[in-house]
Amino acid sequence: MKFEVNSEDDTKAWGQKLGSYLDGGEIIELIGDVGSGKTTLVKGIAVGLCIDEYIQSPSFNINRVYNGHNDLILSHYDFYRLEGAGIMANELQEVIGNQSTIIIVEWGGVVSGVLPADRLTIKITSPTENSRLIIASAGGPESQKLIEKLNK
Repeated sequence: MKFEVNSEDDTKAWGQKLGSYLDGGEIIELIGDVGSGKTTLVKGIAVGLCIDEYIQSPSFNINRVYNGHNDLILSHYDFYRLEGAGIMANELQEVIGNQSTIIIVEWGGVVSGVLPADRLTIKITSPTENSRLIIASAGGPESQKLIEKLNK
């Protein structure tokens, strides 16, 4: 499924729509170049989860955790600076399967062996300077349900 957005506000709005459908246990992998809008998308997802904290890229911290509505937790990982998964693979394995946690992973190549196949993969490209193309694909039945909801 493909969506074109033409501003940061559009990206956040699309993320908010996605966030409103999340109810815990989902895993989302974000793929895109530096500056493509991955963290902007996460800001929108956070709004959809009723998170009122300021969302920051976890590039230097590797992981940031936010509390949402209905006791949901958003755990946002960014593995850009890692050459290998190391202990972060263990931490991620501990969180995967927690039905109250939504996991978002940026630069997930180093943990690809840890991530389950059933995840929503979102690739963001920049066809023009101001627009972004969001391509969402499902890796299994649970992530396919999210795509179906987004298509409505």
